[in-house]
Amino acid sequence: MAAPAAPRHAVDLPGGEAGPLRKILGRVAIALGLITLVALVTYFGRDGYIDPEDSGVSLLDAFYYSTVSITTTGYGDIRPVTDEARLITTVVVTPARVLFLILLVGTTLEILAERSREAFRRARWRRRLKDHTIVCGYGVKGRSAVQTLIDKGATPEQIVAIEPSAEARALATADGLAAIAGSAAKQDVLLEAGVREASALIVAPDRDDTAVLITLTARELSSTVTIVAAVREEENAHLLHQGGADAVITSSSAAGRLLGLSTETPQVTEVMEDLMTLGEGLDLAERRIGPEEAGPIPPQAQAAVMLAIVRDGEVIRFDDERASELRDGDRVLELFSHRR
Repeated sequence: MAAPAAPRHAVDLPGGEAGPLRKILGRVAIALGLITLVALVTYFGRDGYIDPEDSGVSLLDAFYYSTVSITTTGYGDIRPVTDEARLITTVVVTPARVLFLILLVGTTLEILAERSREAFRRARWRRRLKDHTIVCGYGVKGRSAVQTLIDKGATPEQIVAIEPSAEARALATADGLAAIAGSAAKQDVLLEAGVREASALIVAPDRDDTAVLITLTARELSSTVTIVAAVREEENAHLLHQGGADAVITSSSAAGRLLGLSTETPQVTEVMEDLMTLGEGLDLAERRIGPEEAGPIPPQAQAAVMLAIVRDGEVIRFDDERASELRDGDRVLELFSHRR
């Protein structure tokens, strides 16, 4: 017996129109306005109408006549008897009845068309979902990570946010991202976000235990996706490494170290902030070494701008003797200035 398909989770795509419920409420408001208009016109001209069951036409009778007339029910118990009342019925009630029918049919057709358009947009989005980045948690850390990706050249269409909060999902779609409702610690949510086709996954929830669970689940589903996680406490960092994270950022420890450095050397903090701001001042970059650059590094070329070499998955820092020679396929981490 085939396993049941994973349940579909709500996916909010950027640039979407108002939902069907909002449109229906707008149409209902217009319909109620038409009924009220006809009822008031009937009541103020009540001397031209007759009700066989009553001596006159009350306000309730006017609303009753308006309702059955607008909805084309037309029982005929309350009817115009004077020329003025019949003229009002022709000029006001009949156009209102036609407009009501247009609202009724038009709303039905528009909702069906909107559902078809939304299904088409989601199907097209899923077909294009490949080599993308998934951001688990669209809080302060998640938004900052997305902004950095965009500053580095990524497009919002290639970033998917997983967030249980409706307000945070609204922020994500406003930034041009697709947002999936749910917890990233669940397999079906990660599968919905395309974790097996993703190139990177950023783990940025508010709790360390949630970050560990997301990392474990994501690594179980995909052995190739690059997982970068953030934790508040340094004592939890090793759990993320053991769970399969490729890089772990300890936010509280990093902030504490910067605070401590700032008391003695506040300029260090300025340099670090400069490095964290992309597109101006100092920046870090990584580039691949080709055959033409392979070989020993000339002494005059050895400078602190080369911070490290990534060779066969190992990070070799600039003060290591192995960093005096470049090999084909190495990736060099460099410090450069936008002013040059």
